[in-house]
Amino acid sequence: MAPAIRAGEGREPLPQDHPSAGRRLSTLARHLLPSSPRRTAAAEAATTTLESSPTMASQVSSVFAGIAQAPEDPILGVTVAYNKDPNPAKINLGVGAYRTEEGKPLVLNVVRRAEQMLINDPSRVKEYLPIVGLAEFNKLSAKLIFGADSPAIKENRVVTVQCLSGTGSLRVGGEFLARHYHERTICIPATTWGNHPKVFGLAGLTVRSYRYYDPATRGLDFKGLVEDLSSAPVGSIVLLHACAHNPTGVDPTIDQWEQIRQLMRSKSMLPFFDSAYQGFASGSLDKDAESVRMFVADGGELLMAQSYAKNMGLYGERVGALSVCGSADVAVRVESQLKLVIRPMYSSPPLHGPSIVATILKDSEMYNEWTVELKAMADRIISMRQQLFDALKSRGTPGDWSHILKQIGMFTFTGLSSEQVAFMRQEYHIYMTSDGRISMAGLSTKTVPILADAIHAAVTQLK
Repeated sequence: MAPAIRAGEGREPLPQDHPSAGRRLSTLARHLLPSSPRRTAAAEAATTTLESSPTMASQVSSVFAGIAQAPEDPILGVTVAYNKDPNPAKINLGVGAYRTEEGKPLVLNVVRRAEQMLINDPSRVKEYLPIVGLAEFNKLSAKLIFGADSPAIKENRVVTVQCLSGTGSLRVGGEFLARHYHERTICIPATTWGNHPKVFGLAGLTVRSYRYYDPATRGLDFKGLVEDLSSAPVGSIVLLHACAHNPTGVDPTIDQWEQIRQLMRSKSMLPFFDSAYQGFASGSLDKDAESVRMFVADGGELLMAQSYAKNMGLYGERVGALSVCGSADVAVRVESQLKLVIRPMYSSPPLHGPSIVATILKDSEMYNEWTVELKAMADRIISMRQQLFDALKSRGTPGDWSHILKQIGMFTFTGLSSEQVAFMRQEYHIYMTSDGRISMAGLSTKTVPILADAIHAAVTQLK
């Protein structure tokens, strides 16, 4: 009969068999369990040593105790407040994302198809992309905004790098200019997307504003715009919204764009276009790129930030591109310096989102399907504008509301005061930014009458 094996015999010693390991486990148990036995003197000493560290979480006062509570982002904070409101009839018109007639987020059918194709491809891997991103995506993005027959592309004057949506494209472009452009002043519209001044300021540029929106007409202050750009430093960078100006929805006419182009070129200014809504404004990809292509056609230089958040509904995928249109002899050097900006910022961009975009843009059948879905989104927004205008007119709401029809894109700058906005939130549970900007994509046939009632009450009761 085989001899009995005593505990610990016939096997490799386990970590807990070692005396020092046992003491560590015992100490850990005493820290974690409320009913642990009385601590030894050695354990007390060890605990005292640990608690003396200034970064231990067990301290009563954190090393960050002096940090002030930051205010909510004025745009994203609207959704935060909306989510806290228990009223079931609440309406969120602050969100900058498309919603269906039922108020639901939309994933385009063509996007789902493209994703399924990617999933079914066994050759796909999850390796890092190069610093500049997916080459096919970059090439197709440049063609989309500049035009497939663009002379700038044919002459190899365009360098495109993949970035983290529109915001990332602006930031990379801003840092590149702060390092390599001779004039650090960037002129941005006085009324613009709230992130613009922060992005460019933190990138190292000096932010200066030019007049854009006229509250009296709720349209473009073209005279003020021209005067301010005329007095800006020679060679200044000028931020231009390619179409569907955010937040006003007010765009220059083609004739006005031409005058802006001539003025800027005469002062050797550098255009920096922000294109977040190509195809989403009018429903036509080419029409929404007209302003950009006017500047490209004259052979001059410019920067272009693109986003696929709105026009492909890829909000959370963070898909964007930055293009620098210059001369062929400096293109390679420009790309090399863009890499030096990107590498310490986020090293390399994501893979999935740009793969979706490239899959759609390179396939003619999928591209055509995308343009149909894109136009359907744009048309629904245009329909909401007409319905809201008609509803206000039928109620006899004081004021001229024709700007709702004249403005274009996702947003309407209503002209409501901050007091009226607060009234509508309190009395009707309708949420929008304090400057009166509303997302037309957040409206539906069902909610338009509610909004019209609220605006009518706000305008008649608070003057």
